[in-house]
Amino acid sequence: MDLDYSQLAEFTTKVGGDVLLSVAVFLITVTFFRVFKYFILQRLQKLARKTGSDIDDLLVQMIREVKWPFYVLLALYLSLYFLEKSDYSMLASHALEYALLVIAAYYIIKAVQMSIDYGTRKVVLMKEDEVEDISLINNLSSILKALVWGVVVIVILDNLGYDINALIAGLGIGGIAIALAVQNIAEDLFSSLSIYFDKPFVVGDFIIIDGDSGTVKNVGIKSTRIQTLHGEELVISNRELTSSRIHNYKRMEKRRVVFGFGVTYETPTEKLKRIPSIVKEVIESIDDIKMDRVHFKEFADFSLNFEVVYYVLSGNHTLYMDCQQAINLEIKKRFEDEGVEMAYPTQTIYLNR
Repeated sequence: MDLDYSQLAEFTTKVGGDVLLSVAVFLITVTFFRVFKYFILQRLQKLARKTGSDIDDLLVQMIREVKWPFYVLLALYLSLYFLEKSDYSMLASHALEYALLVIAAYYIIKAVQMSIDYGTRKVVLMKEDEVEDISLINNLSSILKALVWGVVVIVILDNLGYDINALIAGLGIGGIAIALAVQNIAEDLFSSLSIYFDKPFVVGDFIIIDGDSGTVKNVGIKSTRIQTLHGEELVISNRELTSSRIHNYKRMEKRRVVFGFGVTYETPTEKLKRIPSIVKEVIESIDDIKMDRVHFKEFADFSLNFEVVYYVLSGNHTLYMDCQQAINLEIKKRFEDEGVEMAYPTQTIYLNR
């Protein structure tokens, strides 16, 4: 077979021209991206810092997160269009297309997550005095980020040629088993939302549940953390909290206090009549409490018992204990001054001769 040198020379010249053109496009594109990233983008960042809004700072930061491998692959992908179409060039083009799809999806997810974090920070600043709202906002932010990952993965699989409808149908069949496996987690999640909207307690409240007491430190998606009086951290599932009876002492506007004491049977009747007025004077002399009543209640085995009821005008437990201590000390002093003897368990034995 005779070799046509003119056609071979023409083919070699054309291929060589395509390669040179492709390399030139690659170098020009990479140079443009370099100028954009190191000069134009820095200029845009300086301009964004001078504006009153921080949205432009967020957009610049999103672009700055894009790293060099993406730019290089994009330049290489664009340069392949100037080569002669062949099996090798088509294969390389498809490989680069899939790689760019995955990398672009990753940067899109990062941009969306940065937007979610930006919105979360804005809402948190608006609700900085509402700690329980901040806790739920952070939880919802995490859930939203997970949903974004799920949607992007589905889009990537669809672009890679997978049958998404068949995949979703398969997940629907297996979804029953998954739902049963994560049933408790789902219940805790809905319980977390119930705690937020119903607000039986909020972060910072002092609560008692099933004999355990402490201050609520955090309400999470699955559990709530309580700092007990002993110092350890108690972790309780949200599902358990919403199905239990909770005593919330932080919501207490005033505290009703009932206490009693006894005096001896030898106390004269005239002094017994004066005891209610003495106790009333003692209680009314102390700030932040309100007198309710004092009564001679009963004849006990070894004492004459009185019952006292008053209100502390606060739910603060320390204030209540301070007031009760002051009352006890002053009653003891006044009884000593009046010659009234406090009772304690005694037994008198009478002997007949």
